[in-house]
Amino acid sequence: MEVTQRERVLEEELAALRARITEVEAQAAAKEQQLERYAADLRETFKQERERSAQLRDSYITTVRALANAVEARDAYTGKHAERVAAYGLSLARALGSRLADDPEIEFGFLLHDIGKVAVPDAILYKPEPLTEPERHLMERHTVIGVQILRGVDFLGEAKAVVRSHHERWDGKGYPDGLAREEIPLAARVFAVADTLDALTTDRPYRPASPLCASREIINSLTGTQFDPTVVEAFGEVPDDELEGIRTEIQ
Repeated sequence: MEVTQRERVLEEELAALRARITEVEAQAAAKEQQLERYAADLRETFKQERERSAQLRDSYITTVRALANAVEARDAYTGKHAERVAAYGLSLARALGSRLADDPEIEFGFLLHDIGKVAVPDAILYKPEPLTEPERHLMERHTVIGVQILRGVDFLGEAKAVVRSHHERWDGKGYPDGLAREEIPLAARVFAVADTLDALTTDRPYRPASPLCASREIINSLTGTQFDPTVVEAFGEVPDDELEGIRTEIQ
């Protein structure tokens, strides 16, 4: 059968269309390969960034721990108080279901909470008798002095809130700002319970350490006055063996 002019034109158009489709498919395949290379490069970049971030965080932790240990070296009786309190605080934050446990800045704050005590004279810091009013005022200044010391250290961020506010009380009778209830940063409210736990369960020159069960009772009795009730409730959910493990491992 004789092929008409119209049919020849259609065949040519179909052939051109098939060629165009083949060309587009090849271009799409090339772009897909290029995108896969970009994705692989991006994954590798992210991996390297994560590794660098982890290395940087480890460096920060090492520096902060060294600084905390230098502060505590002045007091032979507290041992590794800052490290224990940090561990207690992170356990408590996890029980509370808070993001604090995943925030390295908060751990830095736990470790450096008493850095301002470097400015407190030994005669006041280790005085066995009750402090006079001027001496007590100077001691309480360690929270503000601590923030001043850390003022220019950008990576500490939220840690400074712990340093300043860790002696605030739920009932507003703490220092340095007399904050009350939710005005107190959550990290400082968590720290207050962890700090008291360590103080109660550690030997001191003037008294022996209290058992964990007795320490829990004391902390519970201060709910709603010294401590945030929600934080104390979460503290009750932290298993005894977890707390005892921290106490015995960090000496």
